[in-house]
Amino acid sequence: MPENRMKARVDVKHPNLVMLGLYLGAFLGMLSETSMNIALPDLKETFQVSASTAQWLVVGYMLVIGIVLPFTSLLLKWIPAKPMVLFALTAFFIGSLISGFAPASSFAILLIGRMIQGISTGLVLPMMFAVILEVFPLNKIGFAMGTATLVVMFAPAIGPTLAGAFIGALSWRWIFFFFALVALVAIVAAAIWMVNPYTLLRPKIDGLSCLTSILGFGGIVLGISLISEPGMMAGAIIALVVGIVAVAFYSYRQLHMTNPVIDLHALGIKQFTVGTIIVMMNFSITLAAMYLMPQELQQGLGIKAAVAGLIMLPGGVVNALMSLFAGRLYDSIGPKLLVRIGLVLSMVGLIMLFMVGPDTSIAFVIAAHIILMLGIPTTMSPAQSSALAALPQELSTDGSTILNTLQQVVGAVVTAVATILLSTGQQHALGGNGSNHAQAFVAGSRYGFVFAFVLAVIAMIASFGIKQHAGEPDSKAEAK
Repeated sequence: MPENRMKARVDVKHPNLVMLGLYLGAFLGMLSETSMNIALPDLKETFQVSASTAQWLVVGYMLVIGIVLPFTSLLLKWIPAKPMVLFALTAFFIGSLISGFAPASSFAILLIGRMIQGISTGLVLPMMFAVILEVFPLNKIGFAMGTATLVVMFAPAIGPTLAGAFIGALSWRWIFFFFALVALVAIVAAAIWMVNPYTLLRPKIDGLSCLTSILGFGGIVLGISLISEPGMMAGAIIALVVGIVAVAFYSYRQLHMTNPVIDLHALGIKQFTVGTIIVMMNFSITLAAMYLMPQELQQGLGIKAAVAGLIMLPGGVVNALMSLFAGRLYDSIGPKLLVRIGLVLSMVGLIMLFMVGPDTSIAFVIAAHIILMLGIPTTMSPAQSSALAALPQELSTDGSTILNTLQQVVGAVVTAVATILLSTGQQHALGGNGSNHAQAFVAGSRYGFVFAFVLAVIAMIASFGIKQHAGEPDSKAEAK
């Protein structure tokens, strides 16, 4: 066993260089997913569209990811990984240029560019986590997953700062031009160092599974996203019903097929399922906080976009450092203690954010954000490493696809719920005691932070199912 832990499934000299294109692509994907929140006011003004229309820049992006992502595992059984990575990164590059050069008279062109970016993100995210399991030895999985977590978690943390800086100094278009530049670097890195770690099995493609996957995951993401849109409740319910029924049929079919699109038997491995639940809750806390904080700073505390971004910078830096540190700690002490410490820190940070008011000092807000950004990566990297390391090789790509698909679906749910709670809290505050709009926005944000705290409690309960030593075979896995 010790010797096996020292050897990777695929022998490469420089695994970090192999991963560089994927790391950059995943960073861009998550940065693009979260940086739009702070840019929406400027985009509404440029394109003369309503808030609900502008929100499609977020919804449309997540919708495409939700449709594409479940097919990644199947595609990797048909197409070599390197050409797939290059296609995905090129798509992001092209999509960024389309959005960056979109004329002010055509919101549709801007949206098309965003949706092309979504194709790339839907492919890159699961590939990054799956390839890590192939090119790194088991005893270094924690460090590698810590790096991947840094990529995924640092992007939402730094997104508001970066977007605010571009908007303040130049214009929103430079957000997309920056995306294009980094995508170009990623393309070059993948072209030089990326490898093909998988044997192509080319299983039979089941058309019905593909159709129900698109209807199911696309319907759920679309339906949930539409719930918060005024006048769209009927459409949201129809999309949700279609999505839920399609996912139920899709799941049943995958479990009874010889060559499924995604092998859902991975969910029968307890360590993977427990880790997945914690990752979902932790990712949801991140999205909720990153959705609420930039808006609360601007509309609740009256701070300009560029300054709001700078306020969130220290937490972003702490997030980056802790992501790497948590990965190293995972390799030496395992996931259980780290996950619980991280969740406690997240709870403390959320309680502090709940206490923020229009007159709260900036120092207090920064401190609350830093504590939250300490807790989130301390939980995320060990939980994700524990989940994926529990899978046998034949389920590694399926497990990564499951994990990332659920993240996007949960992300849509959390964004919708946070929007509804924010609006509900605002209305309650305005109708109850004559609060001004700044006070009402802060009150609405508190509803969202309570929701995030509940998610942390759910993750803490799930953490009691984590094994101390990742990589040990699960009894259910052996049974399979």
